[in-house]
Order: sequence, then structure tokens, then C-alpha cells
Amino acid sequence: MALFKDREQALEAGIKYLILASASAAFLLFGMALIYADVGAMEFSSIRELSLSGSGLALLLPGIVLTVTGIGFKLGVAPFHLWTPDVYQGAPAPVAAFVATTSKSAMVALLLRYFYLSGALQYRPVFLVFSIIAIASMFAGNLLALQQRNVKRILAYSSIAHFGYILVAFLAGGTLAIGAVSFYLVAYTVTILVAFGIVTVLSGSGRDADDLEDYRGLFWRRPAIASAFTAALLSLAGIPATMGFLGKFYVLTAGAASAAWLLIIILVVTSVAGLFYYLRIVVTLYSDPPEHAAPMQMVSRGGAFILVVLTILLIWFGVYPTPLLNLIRTSMAGLG
Repeated sequence: MALFKDREQALEAGIKYLILASASAAFLLFGMALIYADVGAMEFSSIRELSLSGSGLALLLPGIVLTVTGIGFKLGVAPFHLWTPDVYQGAPAPVAAFVATTSKSAMVALLLRYFYLSGALQYRPVFLVFSIIAIASMFAGNLLALQQRNVKRILAYSSIAHFGYILVAFLAGGTLAIGAVSFYLVAYTVTILVAFGIVTVLSGSGRDADDLEDYRGLFWRRPAIASAFTAALLSLAGIPATMGFLGKFYVLTAGAASAAWLLIIILVVTSVAGLFYYLRIVVTLYSDPPEHAAPMQMVSRGGAFILVVLTILLIWFGVYPTPLLNLIRTSMAGLG
């Protein structure tokens, strides 16, 4: 992350991520230690048995609280989100894409397995805490993104909101919620890889193309890249014919099935507010190009191939999601 020491904010991003990643790991380990001290095992089934018995909660609940804190830092949800925009902006685009997808996807998998199989989500205080985190993430992510003009910071604040949406489905519980979380996570991963892939291919050796002005009139200079970026932004906004739209539809369906109406209303309202900063980038892509635009470097064949494949998946699964849904049902059968 801090590999390019000559770049502004790279070292700051690296140090922030190092310290906060260490702190979040410490919270997780300490929480796991407290849970083990009460249960005497780390198997989810053993934790569930103790939870249902209603005894021995002196260390179990504090352990769950510390675990939630560690997971919150890893996911970058509010109020543990302050590192996210600075790290995304300071890190090279490929590293930011890795942080935004791989590490967070693994943490969502842990979130599902631990809180569903252990029964920890059945505790009313735990459910309430996750509800507050989801609401705060949806508001903070979308409202703070409205003030940004740096594309990577916009994507960072957007990620906070999107993981708030994922928590809405997570709180719904049941097989429908597992499928909604999984589909939304895949949709988000594919979409964000397209977005950061475009930032990567447009960036030079000295700096990333992360300023909004770097994309002014891009359609008139690189129509294919601008079209792929448009598809990614529309997917993040939840526009039909993209994976993002179906992801939000499944999240709303899971929330409605569990009567989580407050969370659904907040999701819809904040999503409408989020349309502004996505469409602002889209308008910039199709604006008149600057008179003295710097020449753009050629896109490698490998980079172009990957972007084409990801963009096709983004549209294909948005129109015909059945193969992906069948794969999710097969792989997540043990959590239902």
C-alpha cells in the first residue's frame, strides 16, 4: 500500500491501515478469547448450545461485543469507517480494489457463519447494535460521498453504504437472507472490480486517475472504457439490467420477509440520495472534453480483456441471474 513512497498520502494510508488492521485483529482475538473462556470451545454449535441454555453469559456477551467491533473495523462500516476513504485514496488502485473486495468478502463470510450458526444474533442487544450500525452506515456513506470530488473517496464512502445494505439482509435472517447477502456481495465485488480496474488502466506511474476532472469527456476519447464505467456506476446505484439492481431487490425482499420496515425505508431513501454522486460521475464522463487534455496511455490487452469479461458478467447476471443463484444456494446450504 505504501510501496510508492513518492506518491502523496501513500505512506499515511499504509500506516493507518497497518495500525487499524492490527487493532481490529486484536479486538477479534480478545473477543474470541472471552468466548472461549465461557464456552471452552470455539465450535459454533457449542456456542449455540450455551446461548440457548441462558447460563454463563458473563464473558460471552462481552466477547460478542468485541467480535462485532473487530468485524466492524474490517468491513469499514460506521462508526468504524474513518480509515476507509483515506486508505482508498492513498493506496494504488489495484491495492484499494483488493481491500474493497477480497478482505471484506471474507469478513462477510465469517459474519454469516458465526452469527447464524452460533445463535448470537438471537440476543436482542446484538440485533439492536447491528441495526444501528446498518442505519449509520447507510446515512454516513451516502451523505459523506455527496461532498467528494475524488473518485476513489467516492467509492470508499459508497462501500460504507453498500455494506450497510448488506447488513439489512443479514439482520433479516433465514435462507432468503443468506441468498440476498451472497448475491449482493458478488454483485458488489464484480462492480467494484470494474470501477477500480478502470481507475487502474487510466492511471499513470506518477499518480492515480482519481480526480473527477480526470474523467471529463472520457466518452469522447475512450468510449469503451467510459461505457464500462457507466455500467459499473449504474450497478452501484441499483439501476435495472445490472447486478446491483437485483442485489438491492433481493435485499429488500429479505427485509420485507422479516418485516424490517424501518431498515427498508432508510435503505430506499439513502439509495435515492446516493444516485446524485453516481450520476455526477456519469455526467462528467459524457461532458465536453477539456481543450488541452493530456494524452491517454494505451490499455494493455490483459487489462482490456479483464474489463470486458467483468462488464459482461455485470450485465449478464443482472439480466439472467439463475446460474449464480443456483451456485449460491448450493454453496450456502449449510447455513439455512
